[in-house]
Amino acid sequence: MLLCFVLNMLDGTDLLIMSFIAPVLSETWHVSPERLGVLFSASLAGMAVGCLLIAPLADRYGRRVLIIGALVIVAVSMVWSGFSRSVSELMVARLFVGIGVGTIGVSMTAMTAEFAPDTHANFAVGFVQAGYPFGSIITALVAANRLPMHGWQSMLIAIGGMSALMLLVIWLLLPESLSFLALRRPARALERINDVRKRLELTPWVALPAPAAPSGRGIQIRALFADGRSRSSVLLWCAVTLGYFVLYFVISWVPKLASQAGLPVSDAIYAGASYNLGAFLGTAALGLLTIRFPLNKVVASFLGVAAIAMLFFGHSAASVWLTLLLALCVGASVQGGFNGFWAVAARLYPVAMRSTGIGWALGVGRIGAVLGPIVGGLLVGAKVPVSIIFLIYAAPLVAAACMTLGIKLIR
Repeated sequence: MLLCFVLNMLDGTDLLIMSFIAPVLSETWHVSPERLGVLFSASLAGMAVGCLLIAPLADRYGRRVLIIGALVIVAVSMVWSGFSRSVSELMVARLFVGIGVGTIGVSMTAMTAEFAPDTHANFAVGFVQAGYPFGSIITALVAANRLPMHGWQSMLIAIGGMSALMLLVIWLLLPESLSFLALRRPARALERINDVRKRLELTPWVALPAPAAPSGRGIQIRALFADGRSRSSVLLWCAVTLGYFVLYFVISWVPKLASQAGLPVSDAIYAGASYNLGAFLGTAALGLLTIRFPLNKVVASFLGVAAIAMLFFGHSAASVWLTLLLALCVGASVQGGFNGFWAVAARLYPVAMRSTGIGWALGVGRIGAVLGPIVGGLLVGAKVPVSIIFLIYAAPLVAAACMTLGIKLIR
């Protein structure tokens, strides 16, 4: 779980660096708000591809294999992003970054849910998701100090190098989940169990005929809607879509809107860091609360509070400390609540289809993630007041909260 936490920190760094370099990028390359919104959405479109088409392969070939392959894609694409010489080239590189990040996110969530004790699975998934904003906090603080001196390209290349280093760590230390091996490769699972028992000087287990495992071809998508999961799956997909629509608008545009409101670039970046600090604290708090209270009710409560926080942020003056405080509240409620959807998906689907279930819920929801920054760019380009923009984005959070209450967690 600690390895997955660090992986998610890296994902936050890979993905959210664009929001921190956006003010400088838009100035040096003369990128319009509309074009910047499309650039933000490139990696989010890639994440949809990773969640929908690649991550479900983990149910067939293993979580570890998919994570390693996705890390290779991320490392190469981040370096490519740093050497890009046009918006179009950068957009393609960011698309591939998103594919890798989306695949890693689903695979490590499924692995975390399998390794964690059942009574603390929700907290474990929340703990791992808290790595995402934690990595973003570090990235924001580094960007605020190093961006003026070293430029945005060197930052992207450095993050690519960190991804390559993490690839080596994962290759050496990350095991394949035992539950996956038991389902797909029972002989290998028995070998691992016997190896542990031998080291503990216990009698090895006797090999028993393994139950037939699902073939992994085509049946999981239909199975997501079987056994009473149909209504809950639809509600989850819709809620995630609306949540992503708001989440990636906030992530992408908070530093830019803070800068546009009159804050210096460094203070605007700190607003992004404050948001991610709130996201880290909110995600951790949500995980703790779900140990004692129903998961879907906790998530819905966070989303309801998030709508109120968005309204306050949109009406705040351009005071540095007020902006930082409200950004922290928005992060705690918006991303803290949204990260609960990972735990909801993990709790809704059994292990044999968990990567597919999480991948499709979060993959279909990426439609909202792609549209969120684009619509935000259009609204900013049309010079719509910031208060109205945040009012528009608060409404989907209320709808998502209502849908979450209707999800029946089967396990």
